[in-house]
Amino acid sequence: MVAGVGLAAVRGRKWCNWMCPRGSFADTYMKVISPGRKIPGWLRGTPVRLAVLAFLMAMLTFQIVRLWPDPDAIGKFFVILLTITTVVGVFMALFLHQRAWCSICPIGSLSSWVGKNRFPLNMDKNACVSCGLCTKTCPMQLAPQEMKENEAMAFKGDCLKCGLCVKACPKQALHFQG
Repeated sequence: MVAGVGLAAVRGRKWCNWMCPRGSFADTYMKVISPGRKIPGWLRGTPVRLAVLAFLMAMLTFQIVRLWPDPDAIGKFFVILLTITTVVGVFMALFLHQRAWCSICPIGSLSSWVGKNRFPLNMDKNACVSCGLCTKTCPMQLAPQEMKENEAMAFKGDCLKCGLCVKACPKQALHFQG
């Protein structure tokens, strides 16, 4: 948790790209079987993210206090918590999109907020031809091409800094600053 949020303070949500085991699993294995449906906007919203974060942190705190000082019992709880959240992520991938869990992941949400303006994606508006290839390749279903019309993109914190959009751009209109 500390590594993901700590890295976000410098490089944005880079941890979630390939360092996160769930993200790597989602992109490598779940993408093949996921229907790739649009992630609902409400699922990306702050209220849902705060609710998931609050619920999981409350569970974590309650269980650690309850099980203290038994390290084995605390460890078992962590395994159960990780298993349950992974199963939720797999179901979300099976019914929505392989990265749907990433929209509500507590570490991803914290990283999104902490790293919102870190290592930003920029666009040469004159070079962009609005082909949409950047949007098609984004694992988080973001639309970098919208920067051509609106510089202040709402999704800046959710960008994984994976570079797929940069690589897909035939006009090399996208690049990361920093």
